Amino acid sequence: MKEALSRRLFSEALATALLLATVVGSGIMAEKLASGNDAVALLGNTLATGAILPVLITIFGPVSGAHMNPAVSFGACYLRDLAWRDLLFIVTAQIIGAIIGVLCAHLMFELPLLQVSEKLRVGPAQMFSEFIATFGLILTILGTSRRAPAFTPAAVGLYITAAYWFTASTSFANPAVTIARALTNTFAGIAPSGVMPFIAVQMLGLFVGLWAARILWPQK
Repeated sequence: MKEALSRRLFSEALATALLLATVVGSGIMAEKLASGNDAVALLGNTLATGAILPVLITIFGPVSGAHMNPAVSFGACYLRDLAWRDLLFIVTAQIIGAIIGVLCAHLMFELPLLQVSEKLRVGPAQMFSEFIATFGLILTILGTSRRAPAFTPAAVGLYITAAYWFTASTSFANPAVTIARALTNTFAGIAPSGVMPFIAVQMLGLFVGLWAARILWPQK
């Protein structure tokens, strides 16, 4: 039992680290190459993130579910796909992995290792965007896992790719990602003042998503 949990924790930490290295690293690269064009930078950041997600879900999914997201893990506990006793350990592994991924991105681009973001993401539009982003992500995961499980990795990647562009917040939709991105003063960053409000509306999006999924795809 302990060995199985250790393997799942390592899987979640490593998967989340690779995700954040991609999100932050591609943001740094995109900003460097875009010559001040934010649309081009966002496109580069989007493509890399959308591309890595199916890869990570495919290779780490059989080990730990490849949640890489405390909201998704909480939802898995609610649906009895994950034991509540393991939730704190899983979430801790995800947050640690996310921070390690940010640090790796800084190292790859020869930036100061420890940073605090100054990029403000506040206001009602940003909060509503994060609610919608997380709500849609939960529906995507639950809908495909129940109706077309093999398509789940691609569906998540496609959803996040779209959500980068149709939400004002560029779709964090992940508390661990939100915390880690506060530690990078780069294209993908978020100022610490926005972290807790983002996480609050992300969790609200999770609960509403679970409620909607229960109506759409009822299970015994």
